[in-house]
Amino acid sequence: MGRSRGGLTTKIHAVTDANGLPITLKLTAGQAHDGRSADDMLGTVGPGQTLLADAAYDSNRLRDHLAQLGARAVIRPIPRRSDPPPLDRQAYSRRNRIERFFSKLKHYRAIATRYEKHDANFLALVKLAATRIWLRVYESVT
Repeated sequence: MGRSRGGLTTKIHAVTDANGLPITLKLTAGQAHDGRSADDMLGTVGPGQTLLADAAYDSNRLRDHLAQLGARAVIRPIPRRSDPPPLDRQAYSRRNRIERFFSKLKHYRAIATRYEKHDANFLALVKLAATRIWLRVYESVT
């Protein structure tokens, strides 16, 4: 867990499928750079797939790594870039699915308030909530 002026902070990183269901979850300290933490989460991204990511993940290194994997990067460039890469706005508009996943995750009070102080316990709660989100998709309504 990271320490900032506001106290203990943690970032949750997630890779989801096209429906917004979580595949890979990871915690990092609040002061850690997002782009550097994405490298070890790309094991599920393969050739022909598209990675939709926030501007915090914008880096040439990540884009080159995805190109080596044969995947396409749709990452909003940070505003201060002198030569920003093109952005496919239609593809980027589908990024709301990951935001909806995080919204569902925040419905669990222990996660929204970061109740657990140890990162292993907090990650276990995040994974438990993610499992419940997966199960909600397969739940029978009849």
